[in-house]
Amino acid sequence: MAATPPLTAAALVFAGGGTGAVLRYQLGRAMTGWLGPQTITAFPWATLAANVIGSLAMGLLAGFLARHGAAQGETWRIFVGVGLLGGFTTFSSFSLELMLLIERGQPSLALTYAGVSLLAGLLGLYIGLIAMRLTA
Repeated sequence: MAATPPLTAAALVFAGGGTGAVLRYQLGRAMTGWLGPQTITAFPWATLAANVIGSLAMGLLAGFLARHGAAQGETWRIFVGVGLLGGFTTFSSFSLELMLLIERGQPSLALTYAGVSLLAGLLGLYIGLIAMRLTA
């Protein structure tokens, strides 16, 4: 199978990412309409839903590509896995990578990856908030 040309791959990521971002936005709007603004702000239901839906979709994609890794598999991986699901939720990529570490028999590395991802992400967010508060 020939590699996807870089410009084509970038276009696939761009199209998929834009689509995923719009779907994420619409999911948030739909859930706010369904559950109401008070419920949706009391607990991040829309984010949780996006993460679960995205992880399910990533699992389906990874399983499909593993079973039917046809010539179009790379195009689907780039468009759906990197682009669409990346725009919808990066948690799906995190979930896939974490599961691959577990399946490879590397539970310590998986736990390290999960812990560092969570703590470093929270720390990065905190530093960003503090930096912006200091400039106010």
